Amino acid sequence: MHLGIIGTGYVGLVAGAGFSDFGNDVVCADVDAGKIERLNRGEVPIYEPGLDDLITRNEKAGRLKFTTDIEETIRQADVVFCAVGTPPAADGSADLSAVYEVAKTFGRVIDRYKVFVDKSTVPVGTADKVREIVSGLTKVPFAVASNPEFLKEGAAISDFMKPDRVVIGSDDERAREMLKQLYAPFVRTADRIHVMDPRSAELTKYAANAMLATRISFMNDLAVLAEKIGADIESVRRGVGTDTRIGPKFLFAGPGYGGSCFPKDLSALVFLADQVGHSLDVVRAAEAVNKRQKRVLPSKIKAHFGEDLRGKVVGVWGLAFKPETDDIRESPALVLIDELLAAGATVKAHDPEAMPNIRAIYGDKVTLTDGPYDAADGADALALVTEWHAFRAPDFARLKRIMRTAALFDGRNMWPKEELARLGFTYQGIGRRPVAAAQNG
Repeated sequence: MHLGIIGTGYVGLVAGAGFSDFGNDVVCADVDAGKIERLNRGEVPIYEPGLDDLITRNEKAGRLKFTTDIEETIRQADVVFCAVGTPPAADGSADLSAVYEVAKTFGRVIDRYKVFVDKSTVPVGTADKVREIVSGLTKVPFAVASNPEFLKEGAAISDFMKPDRVVIGSDDERAREMLKQLYAPFVRTADRIHVMDPRSAELTKYAANAMLATRISFMNDLAVLAEKIGADIESVRRGVGTDTRIGPKFLFAGPGYGGSCFPKDLSALVFLADQVGHSLDVVRAAEAVNKRQKRVLPSKIKAHFGEDLRGKVVGVWGLAFKPETDDIRESPALVLIDELLAAGATVKAHDPEAMPNIRAIYGDKVTLTDGPYDAADGADALALVTEWHAFRAPDFARLKRIMRTAALFDGRNMWPKEELARLGFTYQGIGRRPVAAAQNG
């Protein structure tokens, strides 16, 4: 099948590479000429494990191309996937201007039946608006469908190639069959294709993200309670997660969620509900808890050393919002860094992939180090924000030797607190009782 992918961001690149790997002819188009030049030179502008190899393989096979010619991309395609950005507007709604521009171009260009597919995360009713725009520009038959993505950054290739589910939202039978045919090779072992109307498909994406974010915020809220009453949230997590009705995923207390999806999607969902006179109180609470939770780590550090951190050096391990990505959008690390700098601290930080993005924001205000131990060297405190594998089991004896003050702030509850106390560290996690250094440490 001939596919056009409009937008070469995270979703567009993963979808384009994934579809081409299954034998489809794919052209990815973008208005950003610099990005297209980089892709045509073999440079992938985002970090996602396995994506560069997937793109290279399919480019060499002639199944994947990159261009700035959006009109020609649409003209050649049987199915056009709109994967442009839908950033939050000032009022919390999703900015759909880029989606509507693609729809206008689609309406002007098509000369035979084609399917316009919303791959971007869009509010309920977007498919109807796209259909209205295109209908005003052409008499050529076409269809509009919603096909939301459910990719996890850091595991996007696996998620795309072996999806938990494929949601197809369309009222057009021909479009439904085309998309089912396109996805059939991805779901051979089980029928995981869910066909529904466009509005239900659009809401499914928001509902999934809202549910996951709510689980995270619920546990973070309980973590605060656990500290106040002397319970351990890790024990609570295991006790709750073994209930088969609940399950263990997304129950880890931490410094709050971030990324490109949860924050903007929850905001857009709340805005949508407000527009029709309904208050999504549970989602609002999840947002409020998350905003508060991002201040937990800096609050713990200031409670330990005092509000004035001048003269203190704080090492930060992990800057991306999650492991296996360079994405720092809405990362808890940003709140931590901002508060530490405002309190006068010197911040030294390390992340395997995200440091160029941090440098673009902070410049020389933050010292970015070649390795994690460089960030801890001479530090009064070390804060773990992102649970990269390299940070999970460090050489604590080495940390004890190189740190000026042995104070650890474990934002992911990864480290063995009793052992750390024996080694002479003061340890604080999330929702756990603090542990003071042993007297002989």
